[in-house]
Amino acid sequence: MKAVFGMLNVRQGAVRLFGEDITSLSPQDRVAKGMAFVPQTSNIFTSMTVEENLEMGAFLRRDDITGTMDQVYDLFPILHDKRRQPAGELSGGQRQQVAVGRALMTQPKVLMLDEPTAGVSPIVMDELFDRIIEVARTGISILMVEQNARQALEIADKGYVLVQGRNRYTDTGKALLADPDVRKSFLGG
Repeated sequence: MKAVFGMLNVRQGAVRLFGEDITSLSPQDRVAKGMAFVPQTSNIFTSMTVEENLEMGAFLRRDDITGTMDQVYDLFPILHDKRRQPAGELSGGQRQQVAVGRALMTQPKVLMLDEPTAGVSPIVMDELFDRIIEVARTGISILMVEQNARQALEIADKGYVLVQGRNRYTDTGKALLADPDVRKSFLGG
């Protein structure tokens, strides 16, 4: 995922965004083209408030961000309540909401999420998956790496199962969930 976002060099192949080769672009230039990336860890500014974190997501924008901020608050109401609180004081799930919200402030066409439910409680995990579905319904494409394969495949239009870094299975999320080999090897039967 870091290679797709331009944080690591690609050894072979190309990264294309809507048909355009963006392999040589910096991460900042990829953001300007419509990509947003939420890393698994170190994904918020802990000493800044929730609202300041969201504002940081709009660093490339020159238009009024109020409407987008309102959309993020509608998606994650708890963030509105805690908007003046330092983000470092939030729970793990709330921090993930800040990180996703900050990425959405860029108004991306593609949102990349690296293990968005890592380290959160099952209840928070369900809520995050619900919010990811809501984001996808707005027309934003989502590329997600997720250890909770079953739940990720339940919401995925298309899934890829990697084995030792190589693509082993590709199909719709529902088809992968129904595949006996995938179920046996990766989903516990």
